[in-house]
Amino acid sequence: MVRYLSNLNLIQELKKKALKGKRLNRDEIISLLEIDPESEEAELLGSAAREVAGAITNDRADIWASVGVDYRNCPMSCNFCAFGKEWGIVTEENERNFDQITEIIHNFVSQGARWIILRTTQFYEFDKLTELTKLVRSQVPGDYEIVVNTGEFDELNAKLLEESGVQRVYHTLRLREGIDTKFKPDDRIATLETIKDSQLELAYLIEPIGIEHKNEEIADIFLTGLEHGATLTGAMARVPLPKTPLSELPQISSRRHAQIVAVTRLAANRHAPNVCVHPPNQTALNWGANVLVVETGAIPRDVTKCESEWNGFDIKTAKQMFKNANYEFRS
Repeated sequence: MVRYLSNLNLIQELKKKALKGKRLNRDEIISLLEIDPESEEAELLGSAAREVAGAITNDRADIWASVGVDYRNCPMSCNFCAFGKEWGIVTEENERNFDQITEIIHNFVSQGARWIILRTTQFYEFDKLTELTKLVRSQVPGDYEIVVNTGEFDELNAKLLEESGVQRVYHTLRLREGIDTKFKPDDRIATLETIKDSQLELAYLIEPIGIEHKNEEIADIFLTGLEHGATLTGAMARVPLPKTPLSELPQISSRRHAQIVAVTRLAANRHAPNVCVHPPNQTALNWGANVLVVETGAIPRDVTKCESEWNGFDIKTAKQMFKNANYEFRS
């Protein structure tokens, strides 16, 4: 009972802090992550986060629509990624052409997607990417942002992205970077610094979250995003893939995923008004997320290239999930 009251008081105090626009500190974040996701306190945490979400977003929800451009092996072979050359999952490489990409984007935009993401593998040619973004912007009318999810880049390339019509970049320091990946954490952080110093907005999720990750790790990765100016944040679960080194470790539970999302909502509050959950999770929407991902093409969380929406999750389904959580979709 004492612990219950302690957690209840903590949640109420941190909700007040979030509503005032004050970021939560590391210890406060860890304390919330330590709550049992199956407990009544977790329900109270989720309810508090949803209240904060309503106050910040005016109960508005949005779609993050991602197009995987190229399906090819990557020499970095991250322990959780389908594209890793060492895992032998990608047996036939290919790339979507401009007509295919614009057709997909037209479809997403016509259904109200707010963000259109062009996702490439790590070493995709930068000049091709900027040419593609220019063509998308010129050929697909609508009220949407172009986002890129690509490899590392410097100040010069950040400027080229801006000039090609890109408004936002998805980039992260991932959990156990340099351990479950071959990337140097400093290289990832250097790109985050480049984005921070540019006119580009940063989207940054805690990812890929698995049962192997400790609360302290999750808090530190999240805070790295805020320190680099992320205005869209949230949490992405690791999806176990056959043949990859982490395949035997199960995916986190939907309630644990939702709990982490709720914590990011309280912790970031007005500093990152949009909070995303991926894969889609109704409980997470009920607990503060207001952004869902619809994706197609080359997807690092699947052993095959998706010709349609991943796992059949389309914008129509996302809209219904938003409605279930009492959000209003922007279109």
